[in-house]
Amino acid sequence: MAKKKALGQGLDALFGDNTGEDAGGTQTLRMSDIEPNRNQPRQHFDDNAIAELADSIRQHGLIQPIVVRPLEQGYQIVAGERRWRACRMLGMSEVPAIIKEFTDSETAQIALIENIQREDLNPIEEASAFRALMDEYNMTQEELSKAVGRSRSAIANSVRLLNLPEEIIEMIKKREISVGQAKALSAAETEEEMLSLAKEASAGKITVRGIEKLLSGKKSGETAAEKPAPAQKEKDKEVRQGMNFMTEMQLSLEHHLGSKVKIVSKDGEAGSITIDFYSKDELSEIADKLTMY
Repeated sequence: MAKKKALGQGLDALFGDNTGEDAGGTQTLRMSDIEPNRNQPRQHFDDNAIAELADSIRQHGLIQPIVVRPLEQGYQIVAGERRWRACRMLGMSEVPAIIKEFTDSETAQIALIENIQREDLNPIEEASAFRALMDEYNMTQEELSKAVGRSRSAIANSVRLLNLPEEIIEMIKKREISVGQAKALSAAETEEEMLSLAKEASAGKITVRGIEKLLSGKKSGETAAEKPAPAQKEKDKEVRQGMNFMTEMQLSLEHHLGSKVKIVSKDGEAGSITIDFYSKDELSEIADKLTMY
């Protein structure tokens, strides 16, 4: 229980015990005795960023030691793989390290939390890390929120990206489209429409607001080819004004609640509201926000 509480308070609380007698302080280990954690969430390391880190270590030394755990033979990195890679790039034969006993589960949790807090994970790596912490290690959204310094709604919105089509997930990984564009695309009625708009967004032809307006217009029954008849012009203008108001209200509610909101109206006057939630914690948070006044 104590270690789970430490995880919930973040890495500083967890590694606070590493300076004691149990950790043995900082020791110098041979690089050849250390191996990376193959199950860590970061799948891509930027060579240029590692080279810049190596230059800093060359000039100033390795200020912060890496953290490892003992194996039957050698040690496995728990935190600090970027530093280890930079030292290896410099051809160093030894590296300062803190040795700490961790279970497989604890090692996986620490690796995920460290990457979320300290590294520039792409949005999909981050979403996968959140899901793994919740699904594989039974962390609640509340514990995860405290550990990584994110709101529960932000975590839920991040994990929701994993429900998008694989092709769009790959575009997010490569940063060809933004998270905001991806969230807007999720309102598309078909996967084909979603992929078509994603390609336009990737080419810089459409913004987040452009996607939202286009999809909102289609849901309201209008297309570029359907022009209102002269006799309906004034009435349609009023409807459009009402629909624009509905769209703005939808965006405002999504911003306030931190969750996906759908407003359906045929005439811009009456309609219905649907609010998505993905856990009891998120539903409770939404309810608190709705009743706070």
